[in-house]
Amino acid sequence: MTDDTAQAESRRGAITILVLLAAMMQTLDTTIVNVALPYVQGSVATSPDQIDWVLTAYITAAAIMTPPTGFLVARFGLKRLFIVSTLGFTLASMLCGLAESLTQIVIFRILQGAFGAAMIPLSQTVLLSIYPKERHGFAMALFGLGVVVGPVLGPVLGGWLTEDYTWRYVFYINGPLGIIAFLGMMAFLPETARSGPQKFDWFGFGTLSLAIGAFQILLDRGEIKDWFGSNEIVIEALVAGSAFYLFLVHTFTAERPFMRPALFRDRNFAAGVIFSAVAFITLYASLALQPPYLQDLMNYPVFTAGLVMGPRGVGTMVATMIVGRFVGKVDTRLLLAFGLGLSAWAFYVMTGWTPDISEREIVIVGLAQGAGFGALFVPMSAVTLSTLGPEDRADGASVFSLSRSIGSSVGISTFSALLTTNTQVNHADISAYVTPVNRAFENPGVAQFLSPLTAAGRAALDALVTRQAQIVAYIDDYKLLLIATLALFLLLFIFRKTTGPADPTAAVEG
Repeated sequence: MTDDTAQAESRRGAITILVLLAAMMQTLDTTIVNVALPYVQGSVATSPDQIDWVLTAYITAAAIMTPPTGFLVARFGLKRLFIVSTLGFTLASMLCGLAESLTQIVIFRILQGAFGAAMIPLSQTVLLSIYPKERHGFAMALFGLGVVVGPVLGPVLGGWLTEDYTWRYVFYINGPLGIIAFLGMMAFLPETARSGPQKFDWFGFGTLSLAIGAFQILLDRGEIKDWFGSNEIVIEALVAGSAFYLFLVHTFTAERPFMRPALFRDRNFAAGVIFSAVAFITLYASLALQPPYLQDLMNYPVFTAGLVMGPRGVGTMVATMIVGRFVGKVDTRLLLAFGLGLSAWAFYVMTGWTPDISEREIVIVGLAQGAGFGALFVPMSAVTLSTLGPEDRADGASVFSLSRSIGSSVGISTFSALLTTNTQVNHADISAYVTPVNRAFENPGVAQFLSPLTAAGRAALDALVTRQAQIVAYIDDYKLLLIATLALFLLLFIFRKTTGPADPTAAVEG
């Protein structure tokens, strides 16, 4: 090996590490905050349904800002955009750690998501550009590993930092990582040619972004504002509906719209977009529900909660690597059915959960659920994109990525709101049986601590009823997630059999 070849290999290795570090940072922040949310909630004095804005703000901002990535690369150059994205993401992370109110942390999470949106597609683009075509499979395997490692490490790392330091360090950790990535990119990332101003459908992008943003705010604030009994929610619904109407009209009349309707003539693509949205609704809803269940109802320390959630990510990583080898060799519908079966079994078991379940059961169910999603991830991309023409796959991948992001944020907001509503309904139903004439109070042991005739007894009774109401509300949510997962089996009859995997260069993993 000559000195020039060795130097080129060393440079390629350095760039690979840097872009994988950037991808890992972005995906890490989708899960590292989850276990810390109860502590963030206490620190900024907010309600359980409001604190989920910390998750949905990040995901929604990333969803909105992912589609313009190609335009921004052409306009400003890949290196410049990557460096700005990394620096902006790092600074926004630091501001999240310094936040003193819910409003501040949500604003900074929006900035974090907006800057981080381009980091995943840019990481993939860089890897494909520095490796020769015959090694693209290897490059995408590295990329997939980097994307999966972040969510796997997130719960464990978040639990450790929150317990041993403070929840603010789940954001501060991005500081040194971001600085390393930023300085490394400045030194090693090659400059790319800029093609100058490109046409981009800003009107279509703007109206869709406004519709998504207004709808997400509606979901996040609906429970607090009593839904359509509030003028604010009505206004947000009107804005979301009007913006989406303008987007649809523009899409079907413009010469080169932001989202081409012709894509949805492909049966696999149309069904795949719906499939991915619902699959990510169930995934992220369950990710948001589990930390408060473990910490509030089961009294797990935050680090323990992170540890028992960690195997879910391990299951995802292992299943992704194994199932990926079968894509193109086995009918992808069978792989999807296998993944759905594992996910459905996990949700079925969770409908019978009480705070008395063992750590062993949580780990086993988490492994199965993670493996189920890992078994869905690669074939879901393949069956959705493989039947599109090569000229359509980049646009298809962008829409596919958008559907996943929207599903993620909608899932968190919807099921958190349902949890709050069902807790209130269940509390009222259970309270109807708590009366002074209930024969249970004839037991001296019960009457001593839970008497409805004393202030202390009523407070203890209310706490007990609230706890039972929350347990039933979680079961209700898990039942709905099970139904949504089972409903996806119907889409398997719509998919056509695919003969090979999707082009890996078209799949934007976000």
